Amino acid sequence: MNVIEVRNLVKRFGSKTVVDHVSMSVAKGEIVGFLGPNGSGKTTTIRIMCGLLTPNEGEGEVLGYDIRTESLKIKREVGYMTQRFSFYEDLTIAENLMFVARLYQLKPAKLHVDHTLEDLGLASRRNQLAGTLSGGWKQRLALAACIMHKPKLLLLDEPTAGVDPKARRDFWDEIHRLARSGLTVLVSTHYMDEAERCHRISYISYGRMLATGTVEDVIRNAGLTTYVVSGPKLNEIAGDLRGKPGVEQVAAFGATLHVVGSDKTALAATLEDIRAHDGISVEHGETSLEDVFIQFMSGSKDNMG
Repeated sequence: MNVIEVRNLVKRFGSKTVVDHVSMSVAKGEIVGFLGPNGSGKTTTIRIMCGLLTPNEGEGEVLGYDIRTESLKIKREVGYMTQRFSFYEDLTIAENLMFVARLYQLKPAKLHVDHTLEDLGLASRRNQLAGTLSGGWKQRLALAACIMHKPKLLLLDEPTAGVDPKARRDFWDEIHRLARSGLTVLVSTHYMDEAERCHRISYISYGRMLATGTVEDVIRNAGLTTYVVSGPKLNEIAGDLRGKPGVEQVAAFGATLHVVGSDKTALAATLEDIRAHDGISVEHGETSLEDVFIQFMSGSKDNMG
């Protein structure tokens, strides 16, 4: 049985359809990345899954519970980490966790707090005020609060926004450690390196699911061709290439240009003209997840306009 199994979810706010027939499956112990531009419906979908919102249409089960009729049971077994730090900044780390332990009626509360502090490497800072923590330590406190009641599913909504690369890497090491113990994780992110650390990814754009699978699957199925152009006067060449047949993306990467398109024949023909320039090299490149992400964004229509 999948931990998440939802089908054709629809959520409207007034005349706007924010989630448009979204289906998703997530297996136990899996880490699934949820990608999409701002306003794409990721947060709304996550809130439906954790029982905070009821869909207008669609059905499904989370942890074996019906999302429509058993939302309270879902809430008890899910850890949900929101985008914003939402703890009392004038309380210490330990006091914040004690508050959460009492909310979940964990007994003895102090023992649960002590175990969580040790487990997340927070014990040495237990008496530090939450408001004085750096972004990375606030994130660790938020994760500690989410897992203290031993949830079976962790829903993370852009959990690493605003933290440094070291803190992000430490966070992801922790997520993989938790997944190895059987915890299932659905995480929304804008960072391509984080998406690549997931077992599978799902891409949603303006309410509609566009792609799902492993990173390799999604890149391959996007059908894009990428070339790397190097040499002098790349700024001029980039300007010349934009809008030419087959060219859908032109992006500078260091001392090179990445040129991407879905019509391989037209793209190759356009780049053949560039090869004639003195000192210019055109080589086949690897299509990246970011290339696919940009392609999806450019091809989608904003449903909130």
